Amino acid sequence: MLKKVLIALLSIVLLLVAVILVRTFTFSYEPMAVEPVEPVSIPDDAVVHLQKAIQFPTISYKKNVVSDTSAFIGLANYLKATYPLVDSILERKTFNYSLLYEWKGNQPELNPVVLMAHMDVVPVDETTLDQWEAPPFSGDVKNGKIYGRGTMDDKGNVIALLEACEMMLAKGIIPRRTVYFVFGHDEEVGGENGAKVIADYLESEGVSPEFVMDEGGFIAEGMVPDFPKPLAVINTGEKGYVSYKISIQTPGGHSSNPPKDNTIGDLARAIAKLEANQFDYHMIPVIEKQISIIGPEFGFVQKMAFANTWLFGEKILEGLTARTTTAPTMLEGGVKDNVIPTQASVVVNFRIMPGETVEDVKNHVVSVIDDDRFTVESYSNENNPSRVADHNTESFQLVEKTIRQLHTDIVVTPGLLQAGTDSKHFLKISDNVYRFFPTRINPDNATGFHGKNEYITVENYKETIQFVYQLMSNL
Repeated sequence: MLKKVLIALLSIVLLLVAVILVRTFTFSYEPMAVEPVEPVSIPDDAVVHLQKAIQFPTISYKKNVVSDTSAFIGLANYLKATYPLVDSILERKTFNYSLLYEWKGNQPELNPVVLMAHMDVVPVDETTLDQWEAPPFSGDVKNGKIYGRGTMDDKGNVIALLEACEMMLAKGIIPRRTVYFVFGHDEEVGGENGAKVIADYLESEGVSPEFVMDEGGFIAEGMVPDFPKPLAVINTGEKGYVSYKISIQTPGGHSSNPPKDNTIGDLARAIAKLEANQFDYHMIPVIEKQISIIGPEFGFVQKMAFANTWLFGEKILEGLTARTTTAPTMLEGGVKDNVIPTQASVVVNFRIMPGETVEDVKNHVVSVIDDDRFTVESYSNENNPSRVADHNTESFQLVEKTIRQLHTDIVVTPGLLQAGTDSKHFLKISDNVYRFFPTRINPDNATGFHGKNEYITVENYKETIQFVYQLMSNL
């Protein structure tokens, strides 16, 4: 009897191994076949134009407040002077401090395209100034790198769009489809007074874009462990966003006679509960597609895991952060070292996975803490996850084709953005909203996003202009 059981167990193990190996050896992906093109030559003046644009400190500090109007007005006037053909041929409208350009196509019956970037930047932490290779609003070029706040996020893309357009206008090129350029002034604080106002205007005009493209995708180099090639991620959706202020009130007391239920101690336990009871990981179609594309490129061991998500899927989804995330970010409480406070609070930020909602997050918080002494109130803008665009459309294939025409060594995949962009305001007027510019992200420069020492290489900046030029040529 024991022998039969052992034989049965061995048979099951061998079958399991066979299934894993067969799935691994047959796991493949055939990318789009594209003829490479010679990228257009970019003049060095384009670098100077970005340098000068960086020198306008268009900083967003908080919602509904433009702290330095002269910086935004100055940048708008600079763009007008620097791109005379754009200024004279395209129709330009100003919405608060945001800009909308309309480049009329010669086939107005075709749906237009919206290409976006934002002009505002985040503040610089002054304690990090000595860690910058050049002052953050200098635009200095050192060792082939352009330094300054906005080089990556996102003023560099504003200038790249206008550079490509100016070059095409100089050659007398007119697009078939009308192209709208949208440059928001308050993306870093939600875009409610900039991109959203423009989206509302376009909706009122009956504009229905074939596709919208914004920041939020990139070319990753060395960011995915053991991945052998650069990875271009066209993000077809983005997570939702909400922060909750979680507060507790107690009678307080003297620290020499602490009560059993200490205000700050109980708050700490509530935070620990939230971190110990995370949302579940789950698969969605865009991540399933991403796995099918990037998996075959790995070495054998990693490829085996990606080919058998039924067995190893939890670890893969963990690596892709495929769940609603929980991040305590701000603490408040206490007035003196020998006083137990009567209240304390924490702000916890959540990035919400498609399939879950802001309301789901609040219910989760209340359920996990399970203590009537706590209140949970919204602390920020609330955005449910965006609709995820279809990656099988002609529009998506056009963006992928453009990348492959210029970069034959790159793997291209759809993805899900962990953060948020102004593109969310355009979901009501277009089904195809993508997030991609060919900014190269690597371990050396990744801290530049909202951090220290932000820069883009001259070569990568010119690649961005070439990408925009080729994309609009393909249109």
